[in-house]
Amino acid sequence: MVPPSTLINSLAVCGKFLLFVNRLDSVESVLPYEYDAFDFCQNDTERRPSENLGQVLFGERIESSPYKFAFNKHEACTAVCMKPYDPKDKSSVDKLSFIKKGILLNYQHHWIIDNMPVTWCYDVEDGQKFCNPGFPIGCFVTQDGHPKDACVINSEFNKKNTYYVFNHVDILITYHSGNKEEWEGARLVARPPCWVASQNHKVKWASRWDYILESMPHTNIQWFSIMNSLVIVLFLSGMVAMIMLRTLHKDIARYNQIDSANWIKYIEDAQEEFGWKLVHGDVFRPPRKGMLLSVFLGQGTQIFIMTFITLFLACLGFLSPANRGALMTCAVVLWVLLGTPAGYVSARMYKTFGGEKWKTNVLLTCFLCPGIVFIDFFLTNLILWAEGSSAAMPFGTLVAILAMWFGISVPLTFVGAYFGFKKRPIDHPVRTNQIPRQIPEQSFFTKPLPGIVMGGILPFGCIFIQLFFILNSIWSHQMYYMFGFLFLVFIILLITCSEATILLCYFHLCAEDYHWWWRSFLTSGFTAVYFFVYAVHYFFSKLQISGAASTILYFGYTLIMVLIFFLFTGTIGFFACFWFVNKIYSVVKVD
Repeated sequence: MVPPSTLINSLAVCGKFLLFVNRLDSVESVLPYEYDAFDFCQNDTERRPSENLGQVLFGERIESSPYKFAFNKHEACTAVCMKPYDPKDKSSVDKLSFIKKGILLNYQHHWIIDNMPVTWCYDVEDGQKFCNPGFPIGCFVTQDGHPKDACVINSEFNKKNTYYVFNHVDILITYHSGNKEEWEGARLVARPPCWVASQNHKVKWASRWDYILESMPHTNIQWFSIMNSLVIVLFLSGMVAMIMLRTLHKDIARYNQIDSANWIKYIEDAQEEFGWKLVHGDVFRPPRKGMLLSVFLGQGTQIFIMTFITLFLACLGFLSPANRGALMTCAVVLWVLLGTPAGYVSARMYKTFGGEKWKTNVLLTCFLCPGIVFIDFFLTNLILWAEGSSAAMPFGTLVAILAMWFGISVPLTFVGAYFGFKKRPIDHPVRTNQIPRQIPEQSFFTKPLPGIVMGGILPFGCIFIQLFFILNSIWSHQMYYMFGFLFLVFIILLITCSEATILLCYFHLCAEDYHWWWRSFLTSGFTAVYFFVYAVHYFFSKLQISGAASTILYFGYTLIMVLIFFLFTGTIGFFACFWFVNKIYSVVKVD
């Protein structure tokens, strides 16, 4: 079995090279495996670099490889090891069967030199070159002679029902020399001018990732996504401005001209026009299930601050792909440290709702949503353990996460709840009547469910293109680096959720329906439902995942993301609507 030469670009350092191997993954399976799980050439003196929390959570398992290099020394046809297989030996048959399974599912090698991914570059349409940060184990030709995956690149792979193992690798290393500059030595850069180690003074070390990123032509699509989102934002902004500058201004001016003696008579004559004023005595009536809503708001605030800081740091370059696992590590650490604002917001809103069971409130804030996420994660981790996947979290790491949760996040949440309950409830601009006002019969579009369903459409329309690239980076193992675009879409999402919720809230108040607390949360939070529907569509249309374990894992992780997104968007819509309602009733000064 003689496979084609695999072109590999990487970085170099002076002296000897250390080539590390990472986990192997596939677009046809959610289960990654360690390099040692396959019967490849092993390193006699295994050496593992330290891994941060984010790398462990993502299932990265980096270890040293048997491939040894010396700088600026050309070596050809060097054998690394020989692997004999005896068809009568069960152990040999099992090892070979596992390699065949990896080939069938198109598992990819991921090698690393100088913290740079080893890439496989090949020509694509329009003379462009695409550099994939990985290369396949091998390929397979079906029973009817149809070549699959990488077998299509060479006509020599034509034997029916045959597995081809890519056991020959040509490695090209290009370096930037410091001989002509003010420093000594050389730094590896990635540019393949020839098949030997060579110099390339035009490529700087700081730009060594560019050849990989430039081969992913997504910039035009990203700008289209931004323009699409901005159009939606401008439309919603115009609607909100029309309400605030025309409808409300007109209503407020006309209302303020009425003296108190004629107020009751004027209300009777203009119930339709002044519908939102008629519910002034009920609009701040505490909602049902106020405990649960306050807990959701506390958790949503924690997630919002965590996401904002993480994306901001990523835009500054601190969480680039070169810093492996840094993005997830930053997010987890921030979430743990932001227990105080979660406890404070939850306690303050619960006290505003008139709640008195502060112990139950703070315990639910600490454990309800994080507990759901942990149970989901633990169950999926059990499946990974059973399948022998490298993505299975080690027991020690699981204990460390629990220690961070119970030892840091929970105490900080109690501290925030203490200050939240210590402060007085939020003052409302109008008093609440003792007897609730009867809500008139609602039209179809002002009923709760249709309004909530419509409320999530526009926010989802702002993010679905960006969501495609994020899902690609997670499930199709593509590199995501466009954090500037992502941060801009994040800001647009905040504006869209706020404006869409304000619009629907105003329409419902005009229809004399004052149950806006939960509705404002669910209106923007329903964006998460569209997220889930899109994830289902992505699974069946874009992925080729097979097997019950991979399917369960995909939807298990997706449900975690949907829950986080639900809390995040729901909290944005609630506080936007909370500000809006307080604003309009404080201006009117109804008492």
